[in-house]
Amino acid sequence: MRYVEALKALAGDIIAHRGLLWQMTKRDFRQRYVGSYLGILWAFIQPMVTVLVFLFVFQVGFKSRPVDNFPFFLWLIAGMIPWFFISDSLSSAANAIVEQSFLVKKVVFRVELLPMVKLLSALVVHAFFIGVLFLSFIAYGYGVSIYNLQFLYYTAAIFCLSLGISWLTSALTVFLRDIGQVVAMVLQLAFWGTPIFWSLRMIPAQYHWLLKLNPAYYVIEGYRQSFIYHEWFWQHPALTAYYWGVTLAVLFFGAAFFKRMRPHFADVL
Repeated sequence: MRYVEALKALAGDIIAHRGLLWQMTKRDFRQRYVGSYLGILWAFIQPMVTVLVFLFVFQVGFKSRPVDNFPFFLWLIAGMIPWFFISDSLSSAANAIVEQSFLVKKVVFRVELLPMVKLLSALVVHAFFIGVLFLSFIAYGYGVSIYNLQFLYYTAAIFCLSLGISWLTSALTVFLRDIGQVVAMVLQLAFWGTPIFWSLRMIPAQYHWLLKLNPAYYVIEGYRQSFIYHEWFWQHPALTAYYWGVTLAVLFFGAAFFKRMRPHFADVL
Protein backbone atom coordinates (compact mmCIF):
# COMPACT_ATOMS: atom_id res chain seq x y z
CA MET A 1 0.00 0.00 0.00
CA ARG A 2 2.85 2.40 0.70
CA TYR A 3 3.97 2.11 -2.93
CA VAL A 4 0.47 2.99 -4.09
CA GLU A 5 0.52 6.02 -1.81
CA ALA A 6 3.96 6.97 -3.14
CA LEU A 7 2.67 6.85 -6.72
CA LYS A 8 -0.34 8.95 -5.75
CA ALA A 9 1.98 11.50 -4.15
CA LEU A 10 4.11 11.53 -7.29
CA ALA A 11 1.05 12.08 -9.46
CA GLY A 12 0.15 15.04 -7.25
CA ASP A 13 3.66 16.44 -7.63
CA ILE A 14 3.47 16.08 -11.40
CA ILE A 15 0.26 18.11 -11.47
CA ALA A 16 1.66 20.69 -9.06
CA HIS A 17 4.92 21.04 -10.99
CA ARG A 18 3.50 20.73 -14.51
CA GLY A 19 4.78 24.18 -15.44
CA LEU A 20 8.29 23.33 -14.26
CA LEU A 21 8.14 20.00 -16.06
CA TRP A 22 7.25 21.72 -19.32
CA GLN A 23 10.04 24.29 -18.94
CA MET A 24 12.58 21.55 -18.18
CA THR A 25 11.35 19.53 -21.14
CA LYS A 26 11.86 22.45 -23.53
CA ARG A 27 15.31 23.11 -22.04
CA ASP A 28 16.29 19.45 -22.34
CA PHE A 29 15.02 19.31 -25.92
CA ARG A 30 17.16 22.31 -26.91
CA GLN A 31 20.26 21.16 -25.04
CA ARG A 32 20.33 17.77 -26.72
CA TYR A 33 21.25 19.43 -30.01
CA VAL A 34 22.99 22.62 -28.86
CA GLY A 35 26.06 23.48 -30.94
CA SER A 36 24.93 21.61 -34.06
CA TYR A 37 24.20 23.60 -37.20
CA LEU A 38 20.71 22.16 -37.72
CA GLY A 39 19.90 22.21 -34.02
CA ILE A 40 16.70 20.45 -32.95
CA LEU A 41 15.97 19.44 -36.56
CA TRP A 42 18.27 16.47 -35.92
CA ALA A 43 15.59 15.08 -33.59
CA PHE A 44 13.38 14.64 -36.66
CA ILE A 45 15.99 14.04 -39.36
CA GLN A 46 17.61 10.98 -37.79
CA PRO A 47 14.41 8.89 -37.44
CA MET A 48 13.23 9.94 -40.92
CA VAL A 49 16.53 8.80 -42.45
CA THR A 50 16.18 5.47 -40.64
CA VAL A 51 12.69 4.95 -42.07
CA LEU A 52 13.84 5.87 -45.59
CA VAL A 53 16.83 3.51 -45.38
CA PHE A 54 14.62 0.58 -44.38
CA LEU A 55 12.12 1.56 -47.07
CA PHE A 56 14.82 1.54 -49.73
CA VAL A 57 16.38 -1.73 -48.54
CA PHE A 58 13.18 -3.74 -48.20
CA GLN A 59 10.88 -2.20 -50.80
CA VAL A 60 13.36 -1.19 -53.51
CA GLY A 61 16.21 -3.61 -52.85
CA PHE A 62 14.33 -6.73 -51.72
CA LYS A 63 11.09 -5.60 -53.41
CA SER A 64 8.98 -6.43 -50.39
CA ARG A 65 5.37 -7.14 -51.19
CA PRO A 66 2.37 -5.50 -49.53
CA VAL A 67 1.56 -6.90 -46.10
CA ASP A 68 -2.10 -7.90 -45.71
CA ASN A 69 -2.88 -5.89 -48.85
CA PHE A 70 -1.39 -2.74 -47.34
CA PRO A 71 1.60 -0.92 -48.89
CA PHE A 72 4.77 -2.05 -47.18
CA PHE A 73 5.80 1.53 -46.40
CA LEU A 74 2.63 2.17 -44.38
CA TRP A 75 2.94 -1.14 -42.59
CA LEU A 76 6.58 -0.37 -41.78
CA ILE A 77 6.17 3.14 -40.37
CA ALA A 78 3.15 2.09 -38.30
CA GLY A 79 5.58 -0.13 -36.39
CA MET A 80 8.69 2.05 -36.58
CA ILE A 81 7.16 5.22 -35.12
CA PRO A 82 6.19 3.75 -31.72
CA TRP A 83 9.58 2.04 -31.59
CA PHE A 84 11.32 5.40 -32.04
CA PHE A 85 9.48 6.63 -28.94
CA ILE A 86 10.45 3.55 -26.94
CA SER A 87 14.09 3.69 -28.00
CA ASP A 88 14.54 7.45 -27.62
CA SER A 89 12.88 7.67 -24.22
CA LEU A 90 14.68 4.70 -22.65
CA SER A 91 18.14 5.51 -24.02
CA SER A 92 18.02 9.14 -22.89
CA ALA A 93 16.28 8.56 -19.54
CA ALA A 94 19.00 6.18 -18.33
CA ASN A 95 21.30 9.19 -17.82
CA ALA A 96 18.64 11.56 -16.48
CA ILE A 97 20.00 11.72 -12.92
CA VAL A 98 23.67 11.82 -13.83
CA GLU A 99 23.16 14.67 -16.31
CA GLN A 100 21.27 16.77 -13.74
CA SER A 101 23.36 15.84 -10.71
CA PHE A 102 23.29 19.41 -9.35
CA LEU A 103 19.53 19.07 -8.77
CA VAL A 104 19.94 15.96 -6.64
CA LYS A 105 21.27 18.04 -3.75
CA LYS A 106 18.20 20.27 -3.76
CA VAL A 107 15.99 18.75 -1.08
CA VAL A 108 12.83 20.50 -2.31
CA PHE A 109 13.17 19.11 -5.82
CA ARG A 110 11.53 15.79 -6.67
CA VAL A 111 14.35 13.96 -8.45
CA GLU A 112 11.80 11.37 -9.60
CA LEU A 113 10.64 13.93 -12.17
CA LEU A 114 13.97 13.97 -14.05
CA PRO A 115 13.42 10.71 -16.00
CA MET A 116 9.95 11.99 -16.88
CA VAL A 117 11.51 15.09 -18.48
CA LYS A 118 13.37 12.79 -20.90
CA LEU A 119 10.16 10.93 -21.72
CA LEU A 120 8.28 14.16 -22.36
CA SER A 121 11.09 15.36 -24.60
CA ALA A 122 10.80 12.13 -26.61
CA LEU A 123 7.03 12.63 -26.68
CA VAL A 124 7.46 15.92 -28.55
CA VAL A 125 9.26 14.11 -31.37
CA HIS A 126 6.69 11.34 -31.25
CA ALA A 127 3.87 13.85 -31.76
CA PHE A 128 5.59 15.07 -34.92
CA PHE A 129 5.85 11.54 -36.32
CA ILE A 130 2.23 10.82 -35.50
CA GLY A 131 1.46 13.70 -37.86
CA VAL A 132 3.75 12.09 -40.46
CA LEU A 133 1.88 8.81 -39.97
CA PHE A 134 -1.51 10.42 -40.59
CA LEU A 135 -0.22 12.32 -43.65
CA SER A 136 1.31 9.13 -45.09
CA PHE A 137 -1.96 7.23 -44.87
CA ILE A 138 -3.85 10.15 -46.42
CA ALA A 139 -1.25 10.40 -49.21
CA TYR A 140 -1.82 6.71 -50.02
CA GLY A 141 -5.56 7.29 -50.23
CA TYR A 142 -6.62 5.95 -46.83
CA GLY A 143 -9.02 8.16 -44.92
CA VAL A 144 -8.94 9.00 -41.23
CA SER A 145 -10.84 6.53 -39.04
CA ILE A 146 -12.11 6.57 -35.49
CA TYR A 147 -9.75 3.63 -34.87
CA ASN A 148 -6.79 5.95 -35.50
CA LEU A 149 -7.47 7.83 -32.26
CA GLN A 150 -6.52 4.68 -30.41
CA PHE A 151 -2.88 5.75 -30.80
CA LEU A 152 -3.48 7.95 -27.73
CA TYR A 153 -4.10 4.85 -25.64
CA TYR A 154 -1.01 3.06 -26.95
CA THR A 155 1.13 6.17 -26.46
CA ALA A 156 0.01 6.28 -22.83
CA ALA A 157 0.82 2.57 -22.57
CA ILE A 158 4.35 3.18 -23.84
CA PHE A 159 4.80 6.12 -21.49
CA CYS A 160 3.79 4.17 -18.39
CA LEU A 161 6.08 1.23 -19.14
CA SER A 162 8.98 3.50 -20.11
CA LEU A 163 8.57 5.53 -16.92
CA GLY A 164 8.90 2.46 -14.72
CA ILE A 165 11.96 1.25 -16.63
CA SER A 166 13.47 4.75 -16.58
CA TRP A 167 13.19 5.03 -12.79
CA LEU A 168 15.06 1.74 -12.51
CA THR A 169 17.80 2.43 -15.08
CA SER A 170 18.39 6.07 -14.09
CA ALA A 171 18.86 5.06 -10.46
CA LEU A 172 21.20 2.22 -11.41
CA THR A 173 23.26 4.49 -13.67
CA VAL A 174 24.22 6.64 -10.68
CA PHE A 175 26.11 3.65 -9.24
CA LEU A 176 26.95 1.75 -12.45
CA ARG A 177 27.77 4.07 -15.34
CA ASP A 178 27.74 1.16 -17.80
CA ILE A 179 23.96 0.88 -17.56
CA GLY A 180 23.54 3.29 -20.48
CA GLN A 181 25.51 0.95 -22.75
CA VAL A 182 23.55 -2.04 -21.44
CA VAL A 183 20.26 -0.27 -22.25
CA ALA A 184 21.50 0.51 -25.78
CA MET A 185 22.45 -3.14 -26.32
CA VAL A 186 19.14 -4.45 -24.97
CA LEU A 187 17.24 -2.00 -27.21
CA GLN A 188 19.16 -3.22 -30.25
CA LEU A 189 18.34 -6.83 -29.45
CA ALA A 190 14.71 -5.94 -28.73
CA PHE A 191 14.44 -4.13 -32.06
CA TRP A 192 15.31 -7.25 -34.03
CA GLY A 193 13.21 -9.41 -31.71
CA THR A 194 10.08 -7.28 -32.21
CA PRO A 195 7.95 -7.62 -35.39
CA ILE A 196 8.68 -4.12 -36.67
CA PHE A 197 9.84 -4.77 -40.22
CA TRP A 198 8.91 -8.43 -40.29
CA SER A 199 5.54 -10.06 -39.73
CA LEU A 200 4.73 -12.50 -36.95
CA ARG A 201 3.39 -14.81 -39.66
CA MET A 202 6.98 -15.47 -40.74
CA ILE A 203 7.57 -17.31 -37.46
CA PRO A 204 6.15 -20.81 -36.75
CA ALA A 205 2.93 -20.57 -34.75
CA GLN A 206 4.33 -22.53 -31.79
CA TYR A 207 6.76 -19.67 -31.08
CA HIS A 208 4.24 -16.83 -31.21
CA TRP A 209 3.59 -16.92 -27.46
CA LEU A 210 7.31 -16.41 -26.80
CA LEU A 211 7.50 -13.28 -28.97
CA LYS A 212 4.33 -11.89 -27.39
CA LEU A 213 6.07 -11.89 -24.00
CA ASN A 214 7.96 -8.85 -25.27
CA PRO A 215 5.89 -5.83 -24.07
CA ALA A 216 6.96 -3.89 -27.18
CA TYR A 217 4.96 -6.36 -29.27
CA TYR A 218 1.73 -5.10 -27.72
CA VAL A 219 2.26 -1.46 -28.63
CA ILE A 220 3.79 -2.11 -32.07
CA GLU A 221 0.87 -4.30 -33.06
CA GLY A 222 -1.45 -1.85 -31.32
CA TYR A 223 -0.44 0.96 -33.66
CA ARG A 224 -1.00 -1.32 -36.63
CA GLN A 225 -4.39 -2.34 -35.28
CA SER A 226 -5.24 1.36 -34.96
CA PHE A 227 -4.14 2.40 -38.45
CA ILE A 228 -4.25 -0.76 -40.56
CA TYR A 229 -6.35 -3.60 -39.15
CA HIS A 230 -8.95 -1.43 -37.38
CA GLU A 231 -9.22 -3.44 -34.19
CA TRP A 232 -9.87 -2.17 -30.65
CA PHE A 233 -7.49 -3.03 -27.86
CA TRP A 234 -10.28 -4.70 -25.85
CA GLN A 235 -10.63 -7.25 -28.65
CA HIS A 236 -7.37 -8.73 -27.30
CA PRO A 237 -8.16 -9.04 -23.57
CA ALA A 238 -5.47 -11.59 -22.68
CA LEU A 239 -2.68 -9.60 -24.31
CA THR A 240 -3.97 -6.34 -22.81
CA ALA A 241 -4.16 -7.85 -19.33
CA TYR A 242 -0.64 -9.26 -19.67
CA TYR A 243 0.79 -5.94 -20.84
CA TRP A 244 -0.72 -3.90 -18.03
CA GLY A 245 0.20 -6.53 -15.49
CA VAL A 246 3.84 -6.25 -16.55
CA THR A 247 3.64 -2.45 -16.80
CA LEU A 248 2.16 -1.98 -13.31
CA ALA A 249 4.73 -4.37 -11.85
CA VAL A 250 7.55 -2.43 -13.53
CA LEU A 251 6.07 0.89 -12.35
CA PHE A 252 5.81 -0.24 -8.73
CA PHE A 253 9.24 -1.89 -8.72
CA GLY A 254 10.88 1.06 -10.49
CA ALA A 255 9.31 3.57 -8.10
CA ALA A 256 10.26 1.50 -5.03
CA PHE A 257 13.83 0.99 -6.22
CA PHE A 258 14.26 4.68 -7.05
CA LYS A 259 12.89 5.73 -3.67
CA ARG A 260 15.22 3.31 -1.89
CA MET A 261 18.32 4.48 -3.79
CA ARG A 262 17.63 8.21 -3.81
CA PRO A 263 19.16 8.99 -0.36
CA HIS A 264 22.49 7.66 -1.67
CA PHE A 265 22.58 9.65 -4.93
CA ALA A 266 24.30 12.73 -3.48
CA ASP A 267 27.05 10.61 -1.89
CA VAL A 268 27.98 9.04 -5.23
CA LEU A 269 27.49 12.07 -7.46
